[in-house]
Amino acid sequence: MATFHFDLVSPEKLAFSGDVDQVDVPGVEGDFGVLAGHAPVVAAVRPGILTVFSGGTKQKIIVLGGLAEVSDKGLTVLADVATSLQDLDRAKFAEEISGMEAKLAEKDGSELDRAVERLDHFRSIQHELNTTALH
Repeated sequence: MATFHFDLVSPEKLAFSGDVDQVDVPGVEGDFGVLAGHAPVVAAVRPGILTVFSGGTKQKIIVLGGLAEVSDKGLTVLADVATSLQDLDRAKFAEEISGMEAKLAEKDGSELDRAVERLDHFRSIQHELNTTALH
């Protein structure tokens, strides 16, 4: 299988850099897979689980929004936050969701809409972690 270069960058760190076989990206307009030779595209990334396939292994990384760009140089994802599943503290993640739920009553209008949307994304990630993410 042909490989391509993939960089995953967050404000804190370079989370991943290397040649890969495939990357599945959680896109705002739908999840999409990138293989070598993919057509150039720029897409918004929604909070979700990004999966990197390389040499018969796969690595799952939680991303909380950002931007993905496919070019002739490969794929670059600029993520707001990127955390490998191995580094995720599930208890803290659940606490963060509970805190978000508790703060909903303090919000209204468009601020409430954004908070509910973000909470839904976090719940979706938690559901994926509890069902399919480790397979």
